[in-house]
Amino acid sequence: MRVTLSFSLEDISTIKQQLLVWSQQFHEVVWFDSNHYQANYSEYDAILAVDALTVLQTDTQNAFQKLAEYQKTTNDWIFGYLSYDLKNATEDLKSENFDGLQFPELYFMQPKKLFFLKGNILEVSYLSFLKDELQEDVFTIMNTKIDSEIFTHSTSNKEHRPKIKLRIHKDEYHEKVNTLLAHIHRGDIYEANFCQEFYAENAEIDPLSTYTHLNAISKPPFATFMRLEDKYILSASPERYLKKEGTKVISQPIKGTAKRSDDAELDVQMAEDLRTDEKERAENIMIVDLVRNDLSKTAVKGSVNVEELCKIYTFDQVHQMISTVVSEVSETQNPIEILQTTFPMGSMTGAPKISAMQIIENLEETKRGIYSGAIGYFTPTNDFDFNVVIRTILYNSTQKYVSYSVGGAITAKSIPEKEYEECLLKAKAMREALE
Repeated sequence: MRVTLSFSLEDISTIKQQLLVWSQQFHEVVWFDSNHYQANYSEYDAILAVDALTVLQTDTQNAFQKLAEYQKTTNDWIFGYLSYDLKNATEDLKSENFDGLQFPELYFMQPKKLFFLKGNILEVSYLSFLKDELQEDVFTIMNTKIDSEIFTHSTSNKEHRPKIKLRIHKDEYHEKVNTLLAHIHRGDIYEANFCQEFYAENAEIDPLSTYTHLNAISKPPFATFMRLEDKYILSASPERYLKKEGTKVISQPIKGTAKRSDDAELDVQMAEDLRTDEKERAENIMIVDLVRNDLSKTAVKGSVNVEELCKIYTFDQVHQMISTVVSEVSETQNPIEILQTTFPMGSMTGAPKISAMQIIENLEETKRGIYSGAIGYFTPTNDFDFNVVIRTILYNSTQKYVSYSVGGAITAKSIPEKEYEECLLKAKAMREALE
């Protein structure tokens, strides 16, 4: 049981900073920030969950079954992630590439303390045995002093910047894309999302200031700061993977990217060029078909519907082509099964899904892990909301290993040089946040 109180606020941006700074005392922290982006189906402006009462941490063996048991027995808010390599729990697949991060494959926690921001209301929900701490904590938070350097990034020290390396260099990238194109021309697959890692060894970063810098650059609708002991996820994701709202399920795959321009007229033209680009539209539509097929596995018959097809959304760094696919499920539908039958998300794999995953596993050099997995939460009423882990910096502070990966959809019309340039565009925000 939880005790919940609501507070009216005046300065939302300050309370966000105070919540983040206050949360750093805990070993388990999950922070979600929509950055006031008015995307469809947004529910909260921000959520903070801290201090685990219980934890589920596992490898791929029976991972979804364990999650279903944990979610049912907890019967409370739980927060966590599904790594991409849980594909091995849903299909006869394997992950044998290098892993410098060593995160668990699946992690969920039941927080003792929860904070929800919506408009000018802060709703605070504590487990009942901590009710005496609630008002005292809120008072402490509202009086927390903010170190402006954390949020203005004025203390960059060139000597301590991590030296970023490429796991796949340009010429090798071109060779691998040409191999994928050969698979496509043979008819093995129609599309594959091919990813590459950028990394730094012996790296020491400040996770909170790195996250705030990354978030300030991108201001995405699914920003995440997550701490699990010595492991950190700093994400500026623009993409929703899957949301369940009552009996409605929503997926919003992204396929199609164009850069922004400081010239307003040219910026509008770039968005329009993306909207009419045949290759980008073909990429998006192929993934929409895959998502429709995935959702149909748990949907009420005839309920899968495309609400938006290839709509252009504009973010601080890029224009993106996003589609919205929805379905209806029965009231008794197990929420874990909805995730299991759609995971990993089509936008990060390709089509046909299993063949694409087998081929990209052989061509990529790094185990994806959290990257291209999903972070989110379950409510006590069996609803959930998960993002796609892209535009994300991952950090193991014990191993002193920093990593971020980017990928792109390879189709029959792909040109290796342009795909490489798109990867560099997607990597720009992470590199800037670290440098």
